Amino acid sequence: MIYLLEDDDSIRDFVIYTLNSQSLDARGFTRPSEFWRAMDEALPSLVLLDIMLPEEDGLSILKKLRASAKTEKLPIILLTAKSAEYDKVLGLDGGADDYVSKPFGMMELLSRIRALLRRTDSAEEILCHGSLRVVPSKHTVQADGQEVALTQKEFELLCLLLRNPGTVFSREQLISQVWGYEFTGETRTVDVHIRTLRQKLGPAGECIETVRGYGYKIGE
Repeated sequence: MIYLLEDDDSIRDFVIYTLNSQSLDARGFTRPSEFWRAMDEALPSLVLLDIMLPEEDGLSILKKLRASAKTEKLPIILLTAKSAEYDKVLGLDGGADDYVSKPFGMMELLSRIRALLRRTDSAEEILCHGSLRVVPSKHTVQADGQEVALTQKEFELLCLLLRNPGTVFSREQLISQVWGYEFTGETRTVDVHIRTLRQKLGPAGECIETVRGYGYKIGE
């Protein structure tokens, strides 16, 4: 998910439409207050941030994002009509990953977004399946764009399955790899954790498939 904070309706609508048409899910916001509410609900993969905004300017928002442990490494591209070198330096020194001056071409913006996402993905492991997105290093889980809170074992179980799509794990194997002890005849704990995991993930949890009489897998 990409968040765009831009108060110009024509620019915002056009960018969101183009991103969505290129299979890049995106949401647009007119005011910083709307943006902050969305950030509290779910973190995006990347932020496109205008500088000249009502309520508070983009550089102030950038500073807050970089000061928070949750968003200090969040990819951010500044979009602004300010094209002077000094303004670019302020933005980049403030922690922006890239800077695009208005007016800009959508092909250039798309190229910069994809390049930044590739650099970010290569820097840390991101596990995705359908609407499910897990970042192990940050211990974050998103399902359908919403943050999901999991217990430690639920999280480890989900990561193991996501790292091995199509592989069927027996209950004994899951106990050994997630709980760290040898199978002793009681596998109910695996079934209980799978059930609660599916419930917490909602529709995204349907990717966890039961292999009758054996165990579980993530469908390919």
